[in-house]
Formats: sequence, structure tokens, C-alpha cells
Amino acid sequence: MIEKARARLASVVIAAAVTLAPLPALADRNFQSWIANFYSVAANAGISKKTYNQAFAGVTEPDPDVLRKATFQPEFTTKIWDYLDSRVNPHTVANGRKMASQYGRTLAAIEKHFNVDRYTLLAIWSMESNYGAVLETPERLHNVPRALATLAYSDAKRRKFAERQLIAALKIIQAGDVAPKSLNGSWAGAMGHTQFIPTSYLIYAIDADGDGKRDIWHSVPDALATAANLLAKNGWEPGKTWGYEVSAPAGMAKYVGKAMSLGEWASLGLVRPNGKPFPRGADRAVLKMPAGANGPAFLMMKNYTVIKRYNASDSYALAVGQLADEIAGRGAMMQRWPRPANTLDMREKFELQTRMKALGYYNGEVDGNFGSGSKAAITSIQSRLGIPADGEPSRVLLDALRR
Repeated sequence: MIEKARARLASVVIAAAVTLAPLPALADRNFQSWIANFYSVAANAGISKKTYNQAFAGVTEPDPDVLRKATFQPEFTTKIWDYLDSRVNPHTVANGRKMASQYGRTLAAIEKHFNVDRYTLLAIWSMESNYGAVLETPERLHNVPRALATLAYSDAKRRKFAERQLIAALKIIQAGDVAPKSLNGSWAGAMGHTQFIPTSYLIYAIDADGDGKRDIWHSVPDALATAANLLAKNGWEPGKTWGYEVSAPAGMAKYVGKAMSLGEWASLGLVRPNGKPFPRGADRAVLKMPAGANGPAFLMMKNYTVIKRYNASDSYALAVGQLADEIAGRGAMMQRWPRPANTLDMREKFELQTRMKALGYYNGEVDGNFGSGSKAAITSIQSRLGIPADGEPSRVLLDALRR
């Protein structure tokens, strides 16, 4: 009886020790076991032990930031106008025009070879990596094998995707296109200037600069050509637009998602807000109202669908199309989104920051983002004007500064 009691006590102590042991240490051992066991899968895919060891050298624990970021995807959760504000604005347009000039010869060659609009490529480059600026911010990058192993190990919903991408990433290392230490990307493994996941890289990657490597991390020509190759192989229609902004009469919401010719849409009362007619022809378009019946409407063409092969989000494809048009000087969106009362659109946010800077209240960058510096300036101005000092940008404040 005493021995049984001692055994029971020992089992309780052991259980308590396991329960109270630091969870990360236990998870680390399990993660390392997962990496060791996954090699059999990699080997069956043709990955050598040398490549595998190089890929996971120094990797001892999952990447906790990957799991945090996996729960937040702004293109599927953010209001359409907020999403577009942060991606289609004077800052991204000006940088796009700068890059259009800087890489003019490269873009011309790519456009001629793939028959893909250069301004769409610039817009994708902006959306994916802020024209490469993200690649210069190490804290925003993740080691791709570690990130994908983390998802495969910890995220049941993404396990199959992550395992498939991990095998592809290992093939990239084995091919010698990039050193293991340079194989960095997003939390989900998207890589380089134009953010290709590993499987897409293997299908579409192009050596455009002729150095013998398909290097979308360091070579802008390779990255832009790779993006053009994806669009071309998925049916890009040269010389045609992604879509048209339209003014829709009441009752058109019932046609959302329908496909008709541009002539048929015109006969139903859809017109372009700039007064220009639709081009003649049999091209078909789909009606979309991203903000509902009270917001702007768009007729989306085939090239819009092709952009969605890059990213399946409607918000993403609309942002790419609008940014491309603005960089090219083809005009900006004319209608307003149904924003909450007293809020500003992106151009008004830029104007507010510009006016605060001219008055000496703000000394930060005019970028449309309202962080602590902008909010402190707003609070100071609000207090001086007798407006409730909440530190938030508003139409009331902008109108007061205009006066």
C-alpha cells in the first residue's frame, strides 16, 4: 500500500512538473522533432540532406510572429476605402512615377516581351513591397523555411499549403538561385520585390538580367519580369484596361456579379463619371459594388480577373488597377466612398498634414498616416480652436484650417 501510494505521489509530481514546465521549451523539442521527421518527405521530393541542413541551420524554435500575422489579412478585413487609402495615394503614385523613370528601359523591354502593361507591374511592385523598401526592413522579414515550418507545425488550417511551399522553397535553395540566408519573405513565404510564394516562383520566375539566376530578391528586372510572366500566362489582354469606374442608377445592385457586354451595361444606364463613352466592341464586364448599393460601382474586365490570380482579394485587384491608372496619368477615381461622417479621404489627409506642417504644428513626413506625431499636432490645434481635443483627423478640423 505504501509503495502504491508513493507511486501515485510520484506520478502526480511528474504530471505537475510537466504541466508547470515552460511551454516554449517543450514546443521547441517538438518542433525540432517535426523538422527532423519532415526530411523523409523532402527526400522523396528530391531534396538532399545537405540542402535540408543548410535550410534549417540554426532554426531551433517556431517563429511566433508568423502565427500572430496569420490571423490578420487586411485585404479581407479592412474597409475598402481604408485599404485603398493606404495603397493608392500621392506618396505611392509619386514613387511609382519615379520608378517608371528610373527603370524605364527595363519596363519597356518587359512590356514588349510579355505584352503586359508596365504601370500594372509598377502597381504590383508598390503593393507587394513598397517598391522594394520592405526588403530593407529586416524586422518585417522572416526566414522562409522557418516560417513555413512554423505554419506546417502549428497551423492545422494551413498545414498542407505550408508543407507544399516548404518543399518548393527547398528546391529553390537546391537550384542555387539564392543563398539560404537570403531566402527571406513574408509570414506566409511570399518572397522578393514582387512577393512570390515558392510554388509560383518555380513556375514563373525569370532571369531577366542575364546573370544566370532568377533572383527576385535583389534584381528588379528579374522581379518585374516574373510578375509579367505570371500575368501573361494567366491571360492578360494587351492594350486593354482592368475596368471602368461607373455611375449606376438606383436599383442596379441586383445586377452585381452579372456579366454583360459594355453596350448592354450602357443600355441599362451605367455611365462613366468622366463623361467618356465605353469603347466599342464585344468585351464583357462584371458589375461590382465593393461598398454596397450606396457606394461607387465598377465594371470589371478580364484583366481584373487576371490580377486576382496574383492575389484573390477584390480589394487588392481594385487597388492595383487604380494605382496603375494614377501612375500612368490616366486619371484618379472620381466618386467618393461612403465613409463615416466627418472623416477624410486620403488626399484630404495629405492636405491636413501639409497645412499643419505649414503652420509649424507638425514636423513629420506628409504620408497620410496619423501616428503619435500627427495626433499630438491635431490635439494642439483643436485646443487652440476650441474644438474637442480628441487628436483625430476630421473634416471639421480641415475646414477650419482652410479658413
